[in-house]
Amino acid sequence: MEENMWIIELESALLDDCNVNDIYGICQGKALPEALRPDVWQVCLDVRHKSDQMSLFNEIYDLPFQSQLREDCQRHVDRMGNDEEDKVSVVSDLESIITFYCKNRNLQYEPDNGWIELLLPLFALKLNRSDTFNLFESIRDTYIPKGCRPKGNVFHVFRLLLLYHDPELCTLLDTKKITPDLYSLTWFQSLFASCSSLSVIIAMWDLYFQNADPFMVFFLALIILINGREQILQMRSSSKEEIIKFLGLMPCALEFDDVPDFCSLAQYYALKTPTSFKTDYLKALYGKQNDTPRSQEEANKVSQALCLPVSVYELVENSATEFPVPDAVRFFLVDCRPAEQYNAGHLSTAFHLDCNLMLQEPVAFATAVQGLLTAQRQAIEANSNAGGEHLCFMGSGRVEEDQYTHMVVASFLQKNTHYVSLLTGGYASIHDYFGDHMADCLEDHNVRKCLVCQQHNVQQTKSTPLKTSTPSSTDLFSKFSAAMKSKSAEVKGKLLDIIVNPSANGGATASGSNGVPSAPVQERHVSAKERNGKRYRNVAPVFSIDDENEDALDGAGERDEPPLTGDGKEIVNLNQYFKTADIINAFKCQEVHMSGYMYDSHLIITPGQLVVLRELGRGQAQIMVRRPLASIVKITAKKRHRDLITFKYGFPDGDGLLITDMDRFLIPNAAEVTALISRLIVQVLDDAK
Repeated sequence: MEENMWIIELESALLDDCNVNDIYGICQGKALPEALRPDVWQVCLDVRHKSDQMSLFNEIYDLPFQSQLREDCQRHVDRMGNDEEDKVSVVSDLESIITFYCKNRNLQYEPDNGWIELLLPLFALKLNRSDTFNLFESIRDTYIPKGCRPKGNVFHVFRLLLLYHDPELCTLLDTKKITPDLYSLTWFQSLFASCSSLSVIIAMWDLYFQNADPFMVFFLALIILINGREQILQMRSSSKEEIIKFLGLMPCALEFDDVPDFCSLAQYYALKTPTSFKTDYLKALYGKQNDTPRSQEEANKVSQALCLPVSVYELVENSATEFPVPDAVRFFLVDCRPAEQYNAGHLSTAFHLDCNLMLQEPVAFATAVQGLLTAQRQAIEANSNAGGEHLCFMGSGRVEEDQYTHMVVASFLQKNTHYVSLLTGGYASIHDYFGDHMADCLEDHNVRKCLVCQQHNVQQTKSTPLKTSTPSSTDLFSKFSAAMKSKSAEVKGKLLDIIVNPSANGGATASGSNGVPSAPVQERHVSAKERNGKRYRNVAPVFSIDDENEDALDGAGERDEPPLTGDGKEIVNLNQYFKTADIINAFKCQEVHMSGYMYDSHLIITPGQLVVLRELGRGQAQIMVRRPLASIVKITAKKRHRDLITFKYGFPDGDGLLITDMDRFLIPNAAEVTALISRLIVQVLDDAK
């Protein structure tokens, strides 16, 4: 009886308004009871309360490709072996759903595009036509990556993933000119429904939808290849066509009992992959499709990538984080810049491998590589934060020099070295990440010899203050140093002490919109009863960005708990929310309250709003507040902690400001965030004039 208590708990949860987190917590990877599967899938795919869209269908079948669609539906249903009455019903519903989907989305059906294969398992749930359509539409939107076509971006990304985990296998397929789209196109189009039995697909999708990870298909495909790598490697002498046929049919060998291990392995490999893989490609693969020059540029970057990219944010966080999970990604950083650049500033955890040696002194380079591998092994054995089996190579960030870094990376890949990645932006990105704190974070940093510092000085010299309406925030805000991050608990304690018991260092001088210091602006905080969030009529908008003095701020201006949008909590799926078309950028941060509590959050920037999302776990978040950009009158930073940013909201009140509310955040990317928000605020205020 106790073994089935989870089923009773699941039934109870389904009667309430549960979500995918609740489902995962109860089921924990168990096979779903057949009677509950329809409700569970609807909850996981967030369509349980969706309207009847099929009621809008006019039942007119007049698409240019209608006869082709009907024939394809009939052909697939004939293979199922149902009785004639069932076949007629299924064919009719298949054609109706796909026809309406094409008309509703303005899409064109193409043979073998995976739609029919994706729909057929849903008919096993025996739902009505409308509910089946909603499930199909949600799966397509959430889990089928965009660009599932020959030579599409999906397959460039998958190749990078294969190269990261099994370079030998990837090299063999590259040598045979077998690109992933030639054998895995149908896998991605139909989530393996086109090449696996119904029982396997149902069991796989049970786990897939509970995990709510759109990238799981990449890791399932990776496991398929790695599981059969020995057979593939033995086919070196086989023809390209024979290998493609063998690869394409590999998922057919999956059996029902294999599914739990299959999915567990996929999750294990996901854990051993840099998180940048998901964050960097989420919008490109699962966001709304567009053909803008920027999106085309991003697509070209993916197709031309030498290996898996790693963001500077992940690299720095990774080096300062304890690793409770044994198999979590741990980087060994390899600095490939020339010796003179390395000596002008570098991370203390980096191993220096001069890329110039590869061409100038090959013997010395080979010796250095052996030293690198020895140092890596010793660092791993010592359980050092600087040591990991994942090699992250770093260039200068300058295109003309990084070609030599790329040659070094390629040499490691040619030796079938596992877990090879490249830091996006190179040393320049690390330099910018630390900002004013680089003296605490970089070893032997020499401002006069550092090329990045020289470049910044040249840019500052050339720039003239022509646009006086846009305040500069680059020099005002910077990033937390790695030294501070490595003692996160100590830093948080000191930080909260500064927030609650700040020392008095005198007032800060505000900077006017023309960049000239002006007289201090008097701020008046209003009570909750006085706040109406509206700007006075005929009052010029005002906005400034400056340092915040260390005097204690009036707590009346800060909300104790962020107001809820509407009558109740507004919960969103982070992956889905980040794909919203009007999001300009999103930044991970911590919201800081006067009470001392800090909440893991995301700062979302849209053309007109600042949105705060608080993480709830399992990919869910709550929208805490939406702030109009026009209501931001001041952005300040603590003098002693430049990452502690305060946003003040209000409007002009005579010669001063009437502050109606404020938010405070700890933002790792403070300089980037405040610069972007500053530009947008000025743009919004200019438009309002």
